[in-house]
Amino acid sequence: ELERAGPLVEYERRISSGHLLPGDKYQEDALRALQALFDLLKSTAAESRLDRTSAEQSHGRSKSWWSELLSPKPSVPSVRGLYLYGGVGTGKTMLMDMFYEQLPSTWRKRRLHFHDFMLNVHSRLQKLKGVTDPLEMLAEELSKEAVILCVDEFMVTDVADALILNRLFGHLWSKGIVLVSTSNRAPDQLYERGLQRDLFLPFIASLKERCVVHKVGSPTDYRKLNAVEKGLYFVGEGASEMLKEKFRVVTNGEFTAPATVEVVMGRRLKVPISANGCAYFQFYELCEMPLGAADYFGLFNHFHTLFLEGVPVFGSHNRVAAYRFVTLIDVLYENKARFVCSAEAPPKELLERIVTIADAPKRTSSRSARNDDADLLVDNELGFAKERTISRLIEMQTKEYIDDHAASRLDDDNDSPVATGTDS
Repeated sequence: ELERAGPLVEYERRISSGHLLPGDKYQEDALRALQALFDLLKSTAAESRLDRTSAEQSHGRSKSWWSELLSPKPSVPSVRGLYLYGGVGTGKTMLMDMFYEQLPSTWRKRRLHFHDFMLNVHSRLQKLKGVTDPLEMLAEELSKEAVILCVDEFMVTDVADALILNRLFGHLWSKGIVLVSTSNRAPDQLYERGLQRDLFLPFIASLKERCVVHKVGSPTDYRKLNAVEKGLYFVGEGASEMLKEKFRVVTNGEFTAPATVEVVMGRRLKVPISANGCAYFQFYELCEMPLGAADYFGLFNHFHTLFLEGVPVFGSHNRVAAYRFVTLIDVLYENKARFVCSAEAPPKELLERIVTIADAPKRTSSRSARNDDADLLVDNELGFAKERTISRLIEMQTKEYIDDHAASRLDDDNDSPVATGTDS
């Protein structure tokens, strides 16, 4: 039995290895369309002369230009290509590349950006000046180089490109070229309000005839998710959602469950969400409850990564929580644990209202000044700890710290596996 192959198979492999998040039904729908095309191409590979070596040998065996001219052209199977369109960051390019990479390396295939494709077309047309039908000649050249043409970000803005595309692709499709393309625009929106657009409309009609048009309607912007992949400290609108996505990435989508762990002297700490050595807490659950350093040390005996949602800006209104947060960061750092959080502000701004007595502004009778200082937290101990905490929050996002964290985990794994006791 032949080993299963194709973009959908590769997608499933990447999900199982944790390189991609599961559950995007829009991407899965698009991959099913790509897989169907992949399977069809495999079944018609011989007739389409997809294999480069076979095509070259067949060309080399031709008796003469005269006999080739007289012999009937072999019929090329009509395989419809695929036009994927959708909003930015929905993974269209990744899906097309997955398809392209799964095609056998011996096949006549080519993948390029739309702008590169058109630059190449214009450059070749310059060399074909004087030829009766340069576009047909160009199509002949291109079809010998590649049967499967993958074009990323199809976006027509230039009148010269618009006028060329209809006739060029008319020739390419007649020669059996299969187009797989991505675009931010639906076919009917291509070259909208462009000069002489009426001359471009036949191309849109033939594009819809020769390609299955498929919308990738994912609500997730995977470019933002790329920031999730790399980020550990999320601020601003959507920070909590990005933190949750990061948790899914780090835990490989593993089943999450509450846990209860023994921390110190028989005390037990409830962990609301845990998976794969990661603990997920709301800020108040760790820093507004009666917990201290011993509880935090106990927590990191069981978990190597802490996700903390909703870290606030600190001031006089949450002084006790500020103390616990500073302690938590010290214990995290001591244990080389990984820290991922969503917060109201960047590290420096979280603690900027905390000052020592020496740095506190002098008292004034001005009412507006008193209002400005209302939430100022004047505390020597916290004031002296402030720079250390900011420095550690920043350092814990660096590659060096993450590498140290990974190395310490390896050492721990060699000694004894991570335990995450769960509720019965």
